[in-house]
Amino acid sequence: MRRVSAVGDGVGDGTTVDDLCLTSGRRGEERMSQETNEQSLGELVAAATRDMSLLVHKEVELAKTELTAELKRAGIGAGLLGGAGFIGFFAMLLLSFAAAFGISEGLGWDFWVGFLIVGGAYGLGAGLFAMLGLGKVTRVGPPQRTIRTVKDDLAWVKHPTVAPEPELEELRESHRA
Repeated sequence: MRRVSAVGDGVGDGTTVDDLCLTSGRRGEERMSQETNEQSLGELVAAATRDMSLLVHKEVELAKTELTAELKRAGIGAGLLGGAGFIGFFAMLLLSFAAAFGISEGLGWDFWVGFLIVGGAYGLGAGLFAMLGLGKVTRVGPPQRTIRTVKDDLAWVKHPTVAPEPELEELRESHRA
């Protein structure tokens, strides 16, 4: 620890800079508490509002920074997936030609028959995927649990004494964990 050498600062009695900082910090706290006692309610509310605003701005800034990094990684991943899809398309195209020529040569048929068989197989696959996808899309309905919780929240806002439904309270508890 460094010894203090200014006049009237306690040199010779073992006082260090750290001791003075602690002492001045205590004095600062005393002054701060006196100032707090002297501030009006409006000033305290204004200070609290200012502090909350600063906190929210800092949190938003932090979220933007984190999201920017995450989105950059997601963009790189999406680009790589796009490249894989592009290469996969050409691989599928070449394998389709190989299958068509292989069927034609292996069975001794004309080339158009091999291409017709491969095209028909792709058509059947596309039809199967379309039926499965359509079945999934038509079963999509409105979010029933969310609608119930929003209605419950609105009822509570209108009449704060109304207790929420037990099922919804259990749902909220399960999502908080």
